[in-house]
Amino acid sequence: MSSRDEEYDYLFKIVLIGDSGVGKTNILSRFAKNQFSLDSQTTIGVEFSTKTVQIEGKTVKAQIWDTAGQERYKAITSAYYRGAVGALVVYDIAKHGSYESVEKWLKELRNHADQNIFIMLVGNKTDLRHLRSVPTDVARMYAEKNKFAFIETSALDSTNIESAFLNILTEVFHNVRKNILTDHQHIDKQTTIIPSADSKPEKSSRCCSL
Repeated sequence: MSSRDEEYDYLFKIVLIGDSGVGKTNILSRFAKNQFSLDSQTTIGVEFSTKTVQIEGKTVKAQIWDTAGQERYKAITSAYYRGAVGALVVYDIAKHGSYESVEKWLKELRNHADQNIFIMLVGNKTDLRHLRSVPTDVARMYAEKNKFAFIETSALDSTNIESAFLNILTEVFHNVRKNILTDHQHIDKQTTIIPSADSKPEKSSRCCSL
């Protein structure tokens, strides 16, 4: 792989959270590698994959982290959330208990992640529609009330997997660009800068969250 393949304008860390068994690992695998495994086992510890996408003419590298949803792995919490700019909070539409746990995972975010992290509520396993126990409208209304994005997906048949990640990456991209612009405007209003003859304007081309 050439160094050209490694070039990107922005690097965004996205975390997947939710109860064990809701399909987080397969969501990541489907997006990053277009793979799905019916025999995928519970994640132990932390895994992450990367994928590069184009957003409005810029190259964005997504670093997506997946961890176990079991309480006994809480020791990794702080490092897991550090630097994350987006979070997919995943539940299984056929397991109401996983939806009830969403509030617990949101508390984790509030305790350990940046307060401006972009949150998307994800109802996974829509292929199990005949077993649905969480109505779409109920989850959507909950997301709207809390000002989260919302989408339903199926890692099994790829439904909305690409859309979920592109939507969250695009929103993060817009927020970062807006913040950069706001910072520059603030400088322009507060300070008169006279560049020297050999000075060059500083260019912010990479947002790196590790």
